[in-house]
Amino acid sequence: MEKKSRIYIAGHLGLVGSAIHRKLRELGYENLLFRSEKDLNLMRQENVEGFFDQQRPEYVFLAAAKVGGVLANSTFPAEFIYNNLAIQTNIIHSAYLYKVKKLLFLGSSCIYPRECAQPMREQYLLSGYLEQTNEPYAVAKIAGIKMCQAYNRQYGTCFISVMPTNLYGQNDNFDLETSHVLPALIRKFCEAKMEGRKEVEIWGTGTPKREFLYVDDLADACVFLMNNYEDSEIVNIGVGKDLAIIDLARLIARVVGFEGTIKLDTGKPDGTPVKRLDVSKLTGLGWQAVTPVEEGIRRTYKWYLDNYASRQASPGK
Repeated sequence: MEKKSRIYIAGHLGLVGSAIHRKLRELGYENLLFRSEKDLNLMRQENVEGFFDQQRPEYVFLAAAKVGGVLANSTFPAEFIYNNLAIQTNIIHSAYLYKVKKLLFLGSSCIYPRECAQPMREQYLLSGYLEQTNEPYAVAKIAGIKMCQAYNRQYGTCFISVMPTNLYGQNDNFDLETSHVLPALIRKFCEAKMEGRKEVEIWGTGTPKREFLYVDDLADACVFLMNNYEDSEIVNIGVGKDLAIIDLARLIARVVGFEGTIKLDTGKPDGTPVKRLDVSKLTGLGWQAVTPVEEGIRRTYKWYLDNYASRQASPGK
Protein backbone atom coordinates (compact mmCIF):
# COMPACT_ATOMS: atom_id res chain seq x y z
CA MET A 1 0.00 0.00 0.00
CA GLU A 2 1.20 3.49 -0.81
CA LYS A 3 0.74 6.21 1.82
CA LYS A 4 -1.88 7.87 -0.38
CA SER A 5 -3.72 4.68 -1.39
CA ARG A 6 -7.48 4.71 -0.88
CA ILE A 7 -7.97 2.30 2.03
CA TYR A 8 -11.41 1.25 3.26
CA ILE A 9 -11.75 0.00 6.85
CA ALA A 10 -15.07 -1.84 7.20
CA GLY A 11 -16.04 -1.80 10.87
CA HIS A 12 -13.78 1.09 11.85
CA LEU A 13 -15.59 1.72 15.16
CA GLY A 14 -15.21 -1.82 16.48
CA LEU A 15 -12.43 -3.41 18.47
CA VAL A 16 -10.45 -4.58 15.43
CA GLY A 17 -11.36 -1.87 12.94
CA SER A 18 -10.52 0.97 15.32
CA ALA A 19 -7.12 -0.60 16.04
CA ILE A 20 -6.39 -0.90 12.31
CA HIS A 21 -7.46 2.72 11.91
CA ARG A 22 -5.06 3.82 14.67
CA LYS A 23 -2.20 1.79 13.22
CA LEU A 24 -2.64 3.13 9.70
CA ARG A 25 -2.76 6.72 10.99
CA GLU A 26 0.34 6.06 13.06
CA LEU A 27 2.18 4.76 9.99
CA GLY A 28 1.27 7.80 7.92
CA TYR A 29 -1.49 6.47 5.66
CA GLU A 30 -3.51 9.52 4.67
CA ASN A 31 -6.47 8.44 2.57
CA LEU A 32 -8.63 6.30 4.84
CA LEU A 33 -12.27 5.57 4.04
CA PHE A 34 -14.89 4.53 6.57
CA ARG A 35 -18.60 4.86 7.24
CA SER A 36 -20.70 4.40 10.37
CA GLU A 37 -23.50 1.84 10.45
CA LYS A 38 -25.96 4.72 10.25
CA ASP A 39 -24.41 5.97 7.02
CA LEU A 40 -23.82 2.62 5.32
CA ASN A 41 -25.82 -0.56 5.96
CA LEU A 42 -23.35 -3.31 5.09
CA MET A 43 -26.14 -5.90 5.08
CA ARG A 44 -27.73 -4.33 2.00
CA GLN A 45 -25.99 -5.26 -1.24
CA GLU A 46 -27.10 -2.20 -3.20
CA ASN A 47 -25.79 0.12 -0.48
CA VAL A 48 -22.39 -1.55 -0.38
CA GLU A 49 -22.03 -1.60 -4.15
CA GLY A 50 -23.03 2.06 -4.28
CA PHE A 51 -20.31 2.92 -1.77
CA PHE A 52 -17.65 1.03 -3.73
CA ASP A 53 -18.81 2.60 -6.99
CA GLN A 54 -18.58 6.09 -5.53
CA GLN A 55 -15.41 5.76 -3.40
CA ARG A 56 -13.36 3.20 -5.42
CA PRO A 57 -11.17 1.90 -2.58
CA GLU A 58 -7.89 0.27 -3.60
CA TYR A 59 -7.41 -1.75 -0.41
CA VAL A 60 -9.99 -3.15 2.02
CA PHE A 61 -9.69 -4.32 5.62
CA LEU A 62 -12.86 -6.36 6.26
CA ALA A 63 -13.16 -6.07 10.04
CA ALA A 64 -16.95 -5.53 10.20
CA ALA A 65 -18.74 -8.43 11.91
CA LYS A 66 -21.26 -9.39 14.56
CA VAL A 67 -19.25 -10.85 17.41
CA GLY A 68 -19.83 -11.99 20.98
CA GLY A 69 -19.08 -14.53 23.66
CA VAL A 70 -20.63 -17.88 24.53
CA LEU A 71 -23.89 -16.41 25.85
CA ALA A 72 -24.45 -14.13 22.86
CA ASN A 73 -23.66 -16.91 20.36
CA SER A 74 -26.02 -19.29 22.14
CA THR A 75 -28.83 -16.74 22.39
CA PHE A 76 -28.68 -15.20 18.89
CA PRO A 77 -27.41 -17.93 16.51
CA ALA A 78 -29.55 -16.76 13.58
CA GLU A 79 -28.21 -13.22 13.84
CA PHE A 80 -24.63 -14.45 14.04
CA ILE A 81 -24.86 -16.47 10.84
CA TYR A 82 -27.09 -14.12 8.84
CA ASN A 83 -25.41 -10.83 9.70
CA ASN A 84 -21.91 -12.11 9.10
CA LEU A 85 -22.76 -13.89 5.86
CA ALA A 86 -24.50 -10.77 4.54
CA ILE A 87 -21.77 -8.31 5.51
CA GLN A 88 -18.82 -10.30 4.20
CA THR A 89 -20.58 -11.44 1.02
CA ASN A 90 -21.52 -7.90 0.07
CA ILE A 91 -18.05 -6.49 0.71
CA ILE A 92 -16.08 -9.31 -0.91
CA HIS A 93 -18.24 -9.30 -4.03
CA SER A 94 -18.10 -5.50 -4.30
CA ALA A 95 -14.31 -5.62 -3.93
CA TYR A 96 -14.25 -7.94 -6.95
CA LEU A 97 -16.72 -5.85 -8.99
CA TYR A 98 -14.85 -2.60 -8.40
CA LYS A 99 -11.35 -4.05 -8.86
CA VAL A 100 -9.93 -3.64 -5.37
CA LYS A 101 -6.21 -4.38 -5.48
CA LYS A 102 -6.20 -6.33 -2.23
CA LEU A 103 -8.65 -7.29 0.52
CA LEU A 104 -7.88 -8.66 3.99
CA PHE A 105 -10.66 -10.74 5.54
CA LEU A 106 -10.72 -11.13 9.33
CA GLY A 107 -11.79 -14.60 10.37
CA SER A 108 -11.53 -16.18 13.82
CA SER A 109 -9.80 -19.04 15.59
CA CYS A 110 -13.27 -20.55 16.23
CA ILE A 111 -13.20 -21.88 12.66
CA TYR A 112 -11.12 -24.81 13.87
CA PRO A 113 -12.68 -28.07 15.14
CA ARG A 114 -13.72 -28.36 18.79
CA GLU A 115 -11.35 -31.29 19.38
CA CYS A 116 -8.58 -29.83 17.25
CA ALA A 117 -4.99 -30.92 17.80
CA GLN A 118 -3.00 -28.25 19.62
CA PRO A 119 -1.57 -25.89 18.64
CA MET A 120 -4.02 -25.36 15.79
CA ARG A 121 -2.34 -25.22 12.40
CA GLU A 122 -3.89 -23.61 9.32
CA GLN A 123 -4.30 -26.96 7.56
CA TYR A 124 -6.60 -28.25 10.34
CA LEU A 125 -9.51 -26.21 8.95
CA LEU A 126 -12.56 -28.47 8.27
CA SER A 127 -10.83 -31.50 9.76
CA GLY A 128 -13.52 -32.13 12.42
CA TYR A 129 -16.73 -31.00 14.10
CA LEU A 130 -17.09 -27.38 15.24
CA GLU A 131 -17.81 -26.21 18.79
CA GLN A 132 -21.63 -26.12 19.00
CA THR A 133 -21.86 -22.95 21.08
CA ASN A 134 -20.47 -20.80 18.24
CA GLU A 135 -21.08 -22.99 15.19
CA PRO A 136 -23.25 -20.48 13.25
CA TYR A 137 -20.58 -17.78 13.61
CA ALA A 138 -17.81 -20.21 12.68
CA VAL A 139 -19.70 -21.44 9.61
CA ALA A 140 -20.11 -17.84 8.43
CA LYS A 141 -16.40 -17.14 8.85
CA ILE A 142 -15.46 -20.36 7.03
CA ALA A 143 -17.75 -19.29 4.19
CA GLY A 144 -15.86 -15.98 4.02
CA ILE A 145 -12.54 -17.79 3.77
CA LYS A 146 -13.81 -20.06 1.02
CA MET A 147 -15.36 -17.12 -0.84
CA CYS A 148 -12.03 -15.28 -0.85
CA GLN A 149 -10.24 -18.39 -2.09
CA ALA A 150 -12.85 -19.05 -4.77
CA TYR A 151 -12.68 -15.49 -6.09
CA ASN A 152 -8.90 -15.66 -6.19
CA ARG A 153 -9.07 -18.90 -8.15
CA GLN A 154 -11.80 -17.88 -10.60
CA TYR A 155 -11.30 -14.13 -10.95
CA GLY A 156 -7.62 -13.62 -10.14
CA THR A 157 -8.31 -11.35 -7.17
CA CYS A 158 -5.90 -10.88 -4.27
CA PHE A 159 -8.06 -11.56 -1.21
CA ILE A 160 -6.21 -12.83 1.88
CA SER A 161 -7.68 -14.28 5.08
CA VAL A 162 -6.28 -14.07 8.60
CA MET A 163 -7.42 -15.98 11.69
CA PRO A 164 -6.81 -14.05 14.92
CA THR A 165 -7.00 -15.67 18.32
CA ASN A 166 -9.06 -14.20 21.19
CA LEU A 167 -8.70 -10.41 21.11
CA TYR A 168 -8.97 -7.68 23.70
CA GLY A 169 -8.10 -4.01 24.09
CA GLN A 170 -9.29 -0.47 23.52
CA ASN A 171 -12.90 -0.20 22.25
CA ASP A 172 -13.75 -3.71 23.41
CA ASN A 173 -17.31 -4.72 24.29
CA PHE A 174 -17.81 -4.80 28.06
CA ASP A 175 -21.51 -5.71 28.05
CA LEU A 176 -21.91 -8.74 30.33
CA GLU A 177 -24.58 -10.24 28.07
CA THR A 178 -22.64 -10.13 24.81
CA SER A 179 -18.93 -9.70 25.57
CA HIS A 180 -16.05 -12.16 25.41
CA VAL A 181 -14.48 -13.55 28.56
CA LEU A 182 -11.60 -11.10 29.11
CA PRO A 183 -13.54 -7.80 28.94
CA ALA A 184 -16.40 -9.39 30.89
CA LEU A 185 -14.01 -10.32 33.69
CA ILE A 186 -12.50 -6.83 33.73
CA ARG A 187 -15.95 -5.36 34.25
CA LYS A 188 -17.00 -7.96 36.83
CA PHE A 189 -13.91 -7.47 38.98
CA CYS A 190 -13.99 -3.69 38.62
CA GLU A 191 -17.64 -3.45 39.69
CA ALA A 192 -17.09 -5.89 42.55
CA LYS A 193 -14.20 -3.77 43.82
CA MET A 194 -16.16 -0.52 43.49
CA GLU A 195 -19.19 -2.01 45.28
CA GLY A 196 -17.14 -3.64 48.02
CA ARG A 197 -18.28 -7.18 47.17
CA LYS A 198 -16.22 -10.10 48.43
CA GLU A 199 -16.95 -12.61 45.64
CA VAL A 200 -16.98 -12.74 41.85
CA GLU A 201 -18.57 -15.62 39.95
CA ILE A 202 -17.23 -16.82 36.62
CA TRP A 203 -18.71 -19.29 34.16
CA GLY A 204 -17.62 -22.91 33.89
CA THR A 205 -14.89 -24.93 35.53
CA GLY A 206 -12.08 -22.47 34.89
CA THR A 207 -10.03 -25.18 33.19
CA PRO A 208 -10.43 -24.27 29.47
CA LYS A 209 -7.31 -22.68 28.06
CA ARG A 210 -7.35 -19.64 25.81
CA GLU A 211 -4.80 -17.54 23.96
CA PHE A 212 -5.16 -13.75 24.14
CA LEU A 213 -3.80 -11.19 21.67
CA TYR A 214 -3.76 -7.45 22.32
CA VAL A 215 -5.70 -5.83 19.50
CA ASP A 216 -3.02 -3.28 18.63
CA ASP A 217 -0.67 -6.20 17.94
CA LEU A 218 -3.32 -7.67 15.65
CA ALA A 219 -3.61 -4.38 13.76
CA ASP A 220 0.14 -4.31 13.27
CA ALA A 221 0.03 -7.88 11.93
CA CYS A 222 -2.82 -7.03 9.53
CA VAL A 223 -0.93 -4.08 8.03
CA PHE A 224 2.20 -6.24 7.80
CA LEU A 225 0.32 -8.98 5.93
CA MET A 226 -1.47 -6.53 3.65
CA ASN A 227 1.96 -5.33 2.57
CA ASN A 228 3.81 -8.66 2.56
CA TYR A 229 1.46 -11.59 1.87
CA GLU A 230 -0.52 -12.58 -1.23
CA ASP A 231 -1.31 -16.30 -0.85
CA SER A 232 -4.87 -17.67 -0.68
CA GLU A 233 -4.06 -19.90 2.29
CA ILE A 234 -5.16 -18.59 5.68
CA VAL A 235 -2.70 -17.18 8.24
CA ASN A 236 -3.07 -17.54 12.01
CA ILE A 237 -2.42 -14.45 14.15
CA GLY A 238 -1.70 -15.02 17.82
CA VAL A 239 0.96 -15.21 20.48
CA GLY A 240 1.43 -18.99 20.55
CA LYS A 241 0.80 -19.18 24.33
CA ASP A 242 -2.36 -19.85 26.34
CA LEU A 243 -3.57 -19.75 29.93
CA ALA A 244 -6.47 -21.29 31.84
CA ILE A 245 -9.56 -19.14 32.42
CA ILE A 246 -9.10 -19.38 36.18
CA ASP A 247 -5.54 -18.07 35.81
CA LEU A 248 -6.81 -15.27 33.59
CA ALA A 249 -9.40 -14.40 36.25
CA ARG A 250 -6.72 -14.28 38.96
CA LEU A 251 -4.50 -12.09 36.77
CA ILE A 252 -7.33 -9.63 36.08
CA ALA A 253 -8.28 -9.57 39.76
CA ARG A 254 -4.69 -8.63 40.60
CA VAL A 255 -4.55 -5.89 37.96
CA VAL A 256 -7.90 -4.46 39.09
CA GLY A 257 -7.03 -4.75 42.77
CA PHE A 258 -9.90 -7.07 43.72
CA GLU A 259 -8.99 -9.00 46.87
CA GLY A 260 -12.07 -11.21 47.30
CA THR A 261 -12.71 -14.79 46.23
CA ILE A 262 -13.48 -16.26 42.81
CA LYS A 263 -16.45 -18.65 42.59
CA LEU A 264 -16.82 -21.09 39.68
CA ASP A 265 -20.33 -21.69 38.28
CA THR A 266 -19.71 -25.21 36.96
CA GLY A 267 -23.28 -25.45 35.68
CA LYS A 268 -22.42 -23.03 32.89
CA PRO A 269 -20.75 -24.17 29.64
CA ASP A 270 -16.98 -24.08 29.16
CA GLY A 271 -16.91 -23.94 25.37
CA THR A 272 -13.94 -25.39 23.51
CA PRO A 273 -11.53 -27.09 25.98
CA VAL A 274 -8.31 -25.67 24.50
CA LYS A 275 -7.64 -23.06 21.82
CA ARG A 276 -4.08 -22.15 20.96
CA LEU A 277 -2.87 -21.21 17.51
CA ASP A 278 0.24 -22.41 15.76
CA VAL A 279 1.76 -19.09 14.64
CA SER A 280 4.90 -20.50 13.04
CA LYS A 281 3.71 -19.49 9.57
CA LEU A 282 3.39 -15.85 10.61
CA THR A 283 6.65 -15.76 12.54
CA GLY A 284 8.30 -17.34 9.50
CA LEU A 285 7.07 -14.36 7.47
CA GLY A 286 8.80 -12.03 9.93
CA TRP A 287 6.13 -10.89 12.44
CA GLN A 288 5.42 -11.67 16.08
CA ALA A 289 3.35 -10.15 18.88
CA VAL A 290 5.11 -7.85 21.36
CA THR A 291 2.57 -7.06 24.11
CA PRO A 292 2.63 -9.34 27.21
CA VAL A 293 -0.86 -10.28 28.36
CA GLU A 294 -0.54 -8.55 31.76
CA GLU A 295 0.57 -5.30 30.11
CA GLY A 296 -2.29 -5.55 27.60
CA ILE A 297 -4.79 -6.11 30.42
CA ARG A 298 -3.45 -3.07 32.30
CA ARG A 299 -3.90 -0.89 29.20
CA THR A 300 -7.39 -2.29 28.60
CA TYR A 301 -8.41 -1.76 32.22
CA LYS A 302 -7.20 1.84 32.09
CA TRP A 303 -9.20 2.42 28.90
CA TYR A 304 -12.25 0.83 30.55
CA LEU A 305 -11.95 3.16 33.54
CA ASP A 306 -11.47 6.24 31.35
CA ASN A 307 -14.09 5.50 28.71
CA TYR A 308 -16.65 2.94 29.87
CA ALA A 309 -16.93 2.78 33.64
CA SER A 310 -17.40 6.54 33.84
CA ARG A 311 -20.30 6.36 31.35
CA GLN A 312 -21.96 3.58 33.35
CA ALA A 313 -21.80 5.76 36.45
CA SER A 314 -23.24 8.85 34.71
CA PRO A 315 -26.86 9.92 35.43
CA GLY A 316 -29.36 8.18 33.18
CA LYS A 317 -26.98 5.36 32.24
